Amino acid sequence: MTPTPAARSPLSLLRSHLGWAVGAAYLAAATVSAPGLWLRRPHTIGDGGVIEVALRTPHLLLSLVLFTAGLQVPVHQLRALLVRPVPLLTGLILHLAAPLLIIPGVAFALHRTPDSDGGSGLVAAMILIAAMPVAAGATVWTSRGEGDQPTTVGLVLASTIVGPLTIPVTMTALCPLLRGGYAEALTHAARIAGHDFALTGVLLPCAAGILSRLVLPGRPLRLVLGLAPPASLFGSLLLTYINASGVLGPFLARPEPVLMTAALAVAALVCGLSFGLGRITARMLRLDTPTGASVTLACGMNNSSASAVLITTALPDRPHVLLPVLAYSLLQKVAAGRVVRAGAGKRARA
Repeated sequence: MTPTPAARSPLSLLRSHLGWAVGAAYLAAATVSAPGLWLRRPHTIGDGGVIEVALRTPHLLLSLVLFTAGLQVPVHQLRALLVRPVPLLTGLILHLAAPLLIIPGVAFALHRTPDSDGGSGLVAAMILIAAMPVAAGATVWTSRGEGDQPTTVGLVLASTIVGPLTIPVTMTALCPLLRGGYAEALTHAARIAGHDFALTGVLLPCAAGILSRLVLPGRPLRLVLGLAPPASLFGSLLLTYINASGVLGPFLARPEPVLMTAALAVAALVCGLSFGLGRITARMLRLDTPTGASVTLACGMNNSSASAVLITTALPDRPHVLLPVLAYSLLQKVAAGRVVRAGAGKRARA
């Protein structure tokens, strides 16, 4: 079959090789981190008088990514969830319960290591990423036809809507697992996560995108929808580069192989357990292949960009906490690819 022009477009190629693109962003952050470090810093606009605005590039990029995610939500498809709400409720409960089921076991294992704080930095990173809403990128995988798109879209929206409540609750519930200053730091992060971050930084941009899709007339809407995918993709990659610049450049200047190995191992463990929990639950409930894939993706894919921005806001003096978050961000895309390929294999055998 001859590839279509859309399949040969740079945007389509970039989306189909998203893992490599994220890896390239990490490589750029490790080798040329100065621009990323400059973009991480707040920049003030104004003369210091009455009008003075502090712009934070990571926050603006996160808002852009979430706005475009909301803009691309096919609202009409969500009507099917009213007739068949069980997959949506199952996926949402599983997504919210996964951190409470997985993180304590990981923390227990790390407390047995010789690390002075019992691996609290790694545990804090996993709490911050596991508490986030379902990643909007999950819809990219289901859009390839290997998942139930309305269920995935509904899970992204539902987890985002309840985020202002569930994010601080999850973080607070897991704070006792931490030792030393990490418990206090995460408690502070939980306080700002509910309103200042989850509401204004996550929910409102997504809601603004959905509202824009509903109110814009035909021609302007088509124009905006055409610009949304590349804006979302490049904004996400730039945000990945900025977040990684804060940790990879300084880390490589003074490498700590043990910390890097531990970060990769813990991220891989939590990622594998999260996807495994989703897959086992889907099988136990005997969900069909597309719905099971959507529930599995919702359980394992979390908004790593949001967690990275929260870390830079709440824990600016602990940039190494970003290491396992960056690892998880890449690993969840690899795991999502396996879920999609497994679904395609089942359909081919059927």
